[in-house]
Amino acid sequence: MVEGSLEVGLKALGAGLAMVGAFGPGIGIGLLVQGAMQAIGRNPDAAGQIQANMILGIVFTEAISIYALVVSLIILFVL
Repeated sequence: MVEGSLEVGLKALGAGLAMVGAFGPGIGIGLLVQGAMQAIGRNPDAAGQIQANMILGIVFTEAISIYALVVSLIILFVL
């Protein structure tokens, strides 16, 4: 009984630690949007091109966070 509880607890701990990988992309997206907003403020004529590149950068950055979520779910339900 104690062994099973220990296993579940360690799985939960491992899944939580795997989600630490979501902090980096969160900070990265914030910095990316900040830079884009400053660039649009300086040059409003280039807003369309800046916004397109910003959205593309957000998508690639968010993919890293999704990978961390997938690893966390694998730890919880497969291992």
